[in-house]
Amino acid sequence: MELVLDWDGTVTEADTLHAAIEEFGDIGVFIEMESEIGRRLTLQEVIAVEMETITAPLEDVVAFLIETVPLRPGFAEIVERHDPLVVSMGFHELIAPLLEREGIKVRLVANRLDPRPEGWKAIFRAQATCDVCGEPCKRSDVADLDGFVYVGDGFSDRCVAQAASRVFARNGLATYLEAQGVAFERYDDFYDVASALDSGAVVPPTRSRGRKT
Repeated sequence: MELVLDWDGTVTEADTLHAAIEEFGDIGVFIEMESEIGRRLTLQEVIAVEMETITAPLEDVVAFLIETVPLRPGFAEIVERHDPLVVSMGFHELIAPLLEREGIKVRLVANRLDPRPEGWKAIFRAQATCDVCGEPCKRSDVADLDGFVYVGDGFSDRCVAQAASRVFARNGLATYLEAQGVAFERYDDFYDVASALDSGAVVPPTRSRGRKT
């Protein structure tokens, strides 16, 4: 069964978009926009506004991320053993340098950047509007897979995780799935995920007592 991973906050220990905006953009806009996700604006619209606050050269931002953002332990090993697909709402231009730093090659689906000096422009890949969540989401990226295991941590993972055959979750994704009554397995790093996958063992799923919606 295909293994699918989120990038920011899942493969990385810190969210690269948040880190880039905090260092080079407008963190006030970031905080304001994050509160609008799933309400007045779609995730794509929020990311587009946030990225426009960055005017620094791409090479400066990449150098900063290479210096400051570690990958989650066990990522290299799980890539070698399971050849996962990484599906991100982030950007190739910020992801590829971190993979190159680690000497890791992985299948990647992500968006593109036009790093204009007057403000970075997000160029989003084609994603169908989802019948479940009502906005472009990662479900369209895995539509052709015949069952998959998903590993994620945040807002962009909510909808696609509920389409997975098995889910590993942490942070905001875990909180959301628990509130929805959706079964998932907690993880701290990719050694946890790999151990569960390789052994065939299933960590007792976490469920809330609430009604699944």
